[in-house]
Amino acid sequence: MTIGRVIGNVVSTIKHDVFVGRKLLLVQPLDLARRPSGQVIVAVDSVGAGAGEEVIVVTEGRAAAEILHVSNSPVRAVVAGVIDEVKLARD
Repeated sequence: MTIGRVIGNVVSTIKHDVFVGRKLLLVQPLDLARRPSGQVIVAVDSVGAGAGEEVIVVTEGRAAAEILHVSNSPVRAVVAGVIDEVKLARD
């Protein structure tokens, strides 16, 4: 899983059947200090996330597809939750 921030939407008029009727989001991965970390991900939205929100992204292809209840699909990343708060345990 990855923590990220939604930075935009993807609009596609021609797409695989699995993506029809689903919102695609651009998500910038973040490190624990909330700084950009890594390349932007295109993820299927399963929770109604919007621009600027911090989210949890499942990036393991098979697990991502299972969240959407589809098999044998090109889905590789799914927004699985909107983050309300992050607390780090300190030693």
